Amino acid sequence: MSEAQDPKDTIEIENVVASTAIGQELDLEKVTLDMEGADYDPEQFPGLVYRTEEPKTAALIFRSGKIVCTGAKSPEDVDKGLKIVFGKLRDLGIEVDESPEIKVQNIVASADLGYDLNLNAIAIGLGLENIEYEPEQFPGLVYRLDEPEVVVLLFGSGKLVVTGGERPEDADEAVDKIVAQLKDLDLLG
Repeated sequence: MSEAQDPKDTIEIENVVASTAIGQELDLEKVTLDMEGADYDPEQFPGLVYRTEEPKTAALIFRSGKIVCTGAKSPEDVDKGLKIVFGKLRDLGIEVDESPEIKVQNIVASADLGYDLNLNAIAIGLGLENIEYEPEQFPGLVYRLDEPEVVVLLFGSGKLVVTGGERPEDADEAVDKIVAQLKDLDLLG
């Protein structure tokens, strides 16, 4: 394998999903009226959607007081986006703790191994217990890793998607592990 580019250098976080709660129920109709830019259509979705521009995130605010932040490109952007939402809620007279606990639920990252992959050979080589590969159903190979606990979608183009991580490092570790396994099987490059 030529060292054209380390696949880890191609990793990009596409989406960070996190959750938090403000510990009280909300009147979403009232919040929507008072919170400029809020979007609430209970026939379409049970939560209020509030988008921040900088960083670009969407907060899904539920009647229960639970909030899901999605669309962020880093855990730091989640924190910044939710701080804006907490501030807007406080401006409406809604009590919000100084710093509610924020839990990252899922980080989705993409990477490029830089080589076309023979997914049939990989499915056989990696063993079928952690692999799902049905090219008639889905063009990628689904590989479930135990450590880190993530799911990796591998495509024939050499591109991959890592999902289910809770830390940005999970994508790095998953890419390292896959590159090492494919090298061991002589299936890379």
